[in-house]
Order: sequence, then structure tokens, then C-alpha cells
Amino acid sequence: MLIPKEFFVTSGKAVSSVSKLNAFDLALKAAGIEHCNIVKVSSILPPNCREVSRRTLPVGAITYAVLARMDGSAGSTISAGIALAHEAKDGYGIVAEAHGHMDEKTTRDVLESRVKEMARARGIEIGEIKYRIETLNVPLEKYGCTVVALIYL
Repeated sequence: MLIPKEFFVTSGKAVSSVSKLNAFDLALKAAGIEHCNIVKVSSILPPNCREVSRRTLPVGAITYAVLARMDGSAGSTISAGIALAHEAKDGYGIVAEAHGHMDEKTTRDVLESRVKEMARARGIEIGEIKYRIETLNVPLEKYGCTVVALIYL
């Protein structure tokens, strides 16, 4: 059983004239995690898991992450984001993801609603909600991608 002790949040956005896959790869590069093997996990922060500044991870590292990703094509507005909050009493945290053809405000509103619903479903009271959102207006004749990742260490 692996229980993370630390995490960091990172994000990036990018465009490519080649493909959505290449835009995704460049967005991961902008986030500093392009060299990792990312394993998507669900959205619980263990008690006493503390946020740290972004770290450089070893090339090829199996990297557990809560990942929000949105791909888009020319002329679209895309957004991806996460919201996180800690339970006031025991200190464990919850993380919500959102992505879509949305502007930053809409994405924030969706994230707030989701994290509050997660807390309500668990019967917990949460403190401050932290947000990380990437939004991109994809240029004509390009592909775009936004990513936001909470990386467990």
C-alpha cells in the first residue's frame, strides 16, 4: 500500500500544428511532467499529505496524478482545472477535476460545485478551496491542449 506524504500541483497549455497528441505532449512539457509515465488516480489526499513546490521527477518515473485534460481544435476555447480542499477535522483532502469548452470563470464555478458536492456526500466540512485552471483560445489551424495535474510524491 502506497500512501503519499507530499504532492504538488502543476499545469500547462500548448498548441501544435501537427495533432492533438502533440499538443498534449507540449502541454505536459509546459507543466514539467513530459518525461513521466502518468497513472491517473482518484481524488483523495491522505491526512498529513502536504503541498510542496514543483519538483523535477526522474525520467520514466511511474507518477500517480489526479489529471484534468482538455483537447481542442482551431477556434475553440478549452479549459482544464482542479480544485482541492482539506477536511477541517481530520485533515484529509478532496480533489475535483473539470474540463471542457469553457472559460476560466465557468471552469471555476464547475470546480467549486464539484468539490462542495464531494464534501457534502462525505458529510465533511472543508476549509478554503484552492484552484488551478488553464484556459486556452486555440488559434486557427492549430490543435490545443490544457492540463492540470496534482502529482503525488
